[in-house]
Amino acid sequence: MKKTLLATAIAGALAASGAQAATVYNQDGTKLDIYGNIQIAYTDIEGAAVLDDDLNVISQDSDDQIADNGTTFGFAAEHVISEGLTGYLKLEFDDIKADEMKTAGRDSGDQAYVGLKGNFGDARVGSYDALIDDWIQDPITNNERFDVSDSSLAAGGTGMRETDKVTYTSPSFSGMQFAVGTQYKGDAEIENLEDSGNASFFGGAKYTAGAFSIAAVFDNMDNTQFIDTNGDVDSVGDQYGLTAQYTVDTLRVALKLERFDSEISDGDDTNFYGLGARYGYGMGDIYASYQYVDVGAGTFLSELDETLQDDQDRDETYNEVILGANYNISDAMYVWTEAAWYDRENDEDNGYGVGVTYLF
Repeated sequence: MKKTLLATAIAGALAASGAQAATVYNQDGTKLDIYGNIQIAYTDIEGAAVLDDDLNVISQDSDDQIADNGTTFGFAAEHVISEGLTGYLKLEFDDIKADEMKTAGRDSGDQAYVGLKGNFGDARVGSYDALIDDWIQDPITNNERFDVSDSSLAAGGTGMRETDKVTYTSPSFSGMQFAVGTQYKGDAEIENLEDSGNASFFGGAKYTAGAFSIAAVFDNMDNTQFIDTNGDVDSVGDQYGLTAQYTVDTLRVALKLERFDSEISDGDDTNFYGLGARYGYGMGDIYASYQYVDVGAGTFLSELDETLQDDQDRDETYNEVILGANYNISDAMYVWTEAAWYDRENDEDNGYGVGVTYLF
């Protein structure tokens, strides 16, 4: 799991971004850092219920375990090409099973990209987190183990959406910044269901004024595909998001409006209304989030659009609550605890966890 922590509260957060990484080479404008972490957690999560023909619960168990929670090892390098222009790369692995002393096959990883940054902005190509994840979802919950749901989960999960991407992010123009990008899947890609190459589109804008910022993102998820009942290939739908956040000293408060417009024949449009807060108390953070999920919603103003509302397959709502806290043992080591309530049938996915993380 990624962590988004207030720098004033968690010194170890610098290590997560490589700021406390071990620099193994730094000469003639070229720098190479090695960084990583070990994350181990104990979790207890309510499993799915087994039902009889009358939908009565026959059995339901909670599943507990000691497990790896996202152990990561990575390399970050950069070199100065000319004044105002720097090339860089990042290569990060996270399929390390620290609790079992095993490593997954190298057919998977976390992030791998190369880019250029300078006065013109930042351009990168490779595999990395979705823009809607970084700008919209993370300010609400980007916790150790439990997060509120989002439009990516409603669309069936992130899957391969972090791969084969190109993104340009502008510099800040008096607080205004924008980003545009695409995910391109050629006809040689097994996950591309079309006969030719296909390029998606995503983009967003962010405005920052002092302690306040607001961001909006759109992603057409055109390479998250399915085959409909007519045998035609289509994307699962579109994502929209708007997040505003405000920071006062070590308190950060964020508000989110997010939407998944489903194009799946039996899918559901879903709205997410989230509120998150994180407070740095000196030796760590305490944090909480609340989200109202409206499945089968029309638009954000669904009450004014009854036609779209009637077209949906379901009309369900959920109240999600996440509570958590962490404590710094040192600048490089901390412990945490979290609890989650998702308001699902038979309390499915409710749970709690405790864990320890060491970063370098």
